[in-house]
Amino acid sequence: MSSGTHDAALIGWALAGICAIVLTITRFKLHPFLALIVGSGIVGLGSGLGASDVIKSFEDGFGATLASTGILVALGTMLGKLLAASGGADRIVETILSRAGQRRLPWAMALIAMVVGIPLFFEVGVVLLMPVVFLMARRSNGSVVRVGMPALAGLSVMHGLVAPHPGPLIAIAALGADLGRAMAYGLLVAIPTLVIGGPLFGAWIGRRVSPDPPRHLVDQFERATERAQDPPPFAVALLTVLLPVVLMLGKALADIALAAENGIRRVIDLLGHPVTAMLLAVLVASFAFGYLRGVSRKEVARLLGESLEPIAGIIMVIGGGGGFKQLLVAGGVGDAIAHAAIKSQVSPLLVGWLIAVGIRLATGSATVATVTASGLMAPIAHQPAGTNPALLALAIGAGSLFLSHVNDAGFWMVKEYFGMSMGQTFATWSAMETMLSVIALVLILALGAL
Repeated sequence: MSSGTHDAALIGWALAGICAIVLTITRFKLHPFLALIVGSGIVGLGSGLGASDVIKSFEDGFGATLASTGILVALGTMLGKLLAASGGADRIVETILSRAGQRRLPWAMALIAMVVGIPLFFEVGVVLLMPVVFLMARRSNGSVVRVGMPALAGLSVMHGLVAPHPGPLIAIAALGADLGRAMAYGLLVAIPTLVIGGPLFGAWIGRRVSPDPPRHLVDQFERATERAQDPPPFAVALLTVLLPVVLMLGKALADIALAAENGIRRVIDLLGHPVTAMLLAVLVASFAFGYLRGVSRKEVARLLGESLEPIAGIIMVIGGGGGFKQLLVAGGVGDAIAHAAIKSQVSPLLVGWLIAVGIRLATGSATVATVTASGLMAPIAHQPAGTNPALLALAIGAGSLFLSHVNDAGFWMVKEYFGMSMGQTFATWSAMETMLSVIALVLILALGAL
């Protein structure tokens, strides 16, 4: 069998594995973790690996992924839980909104979503910000869409493009990209993407779509008086959330400015390592949001423990994606895709985006799209003349946002919260997600050309 035929056969098995993942999730409603195991087995056995090698490769990939990304996801979730339970998130929201007038309200909501969304998964961010969206819309006599779309855009942009959010970290780890560079590129792409897809699009679509949010829900938020006792000051809350970002960026700058043997750089490298930075942020939050406010150690421990329960499934999916990626590598599928991409003359950035888009459309999961596309594209990132791994990670993250629709839990969450019809949800939420994905891709391709 010629090398070209062999590569084609391997790519065929990769497609078969992906189709199996998509079909079992969408048709048979199998949990994505189990679907990834099934897809991994198809790829491994089809590639010619023995059964024991398939199992060993999956275990290796699963463990390696959770050894890095899994820790960060857990720490980020702990930080988000403490932020929400202490009233720190409310403090950030209220302070920013108090300084924003009526005209700047959508811009303020976008900023709030970006800040609050750093440690939070999208669904958690939505639950946290919806009361603010409803109250601000009612008190300003404005459109809930005009206020809400920028908030949703801010959460989505963080989820897909900006580390240290767990989503981008999955792709960065899988592709071996430089974290500091990926963060810098992510911010360069995220800000103009958010401006266009958030406040500007929200203002335009808000004049054309006027949903009627559930009255009982809005009234409940209006009457709600449950507030955390003595929430932390705004500066403390904001600095705690941004601490891991500052530490990681500091590491990136130190690596550029200081020699490898420099003692200061070694200290900064330790503090700026993603695991160390997130751990320090959680420890600081435990004191600032907990002990210093009179919350008992037992209560802080309870909150931290509760934060991990909802993400068990997410962590298993991430680990399963790592196992699937390892089967692609062990079976030679990744190298075959790399060869095909190089011969095709199509930009690897576009290839990675398209793969993520396809999986996102089929499964509805941005996480499954990210881990699968990252595994497929990893060999290209390590080619001597390959593309920039940081930009490739961003392209995959952008693709994972494309066209949220009926197989995405976020679609139904937005629809029900806003009280929109199916058509209105497609015209607002789905259109915005698609816009964010495409605008980000254009900016990433422009950076790649430079």
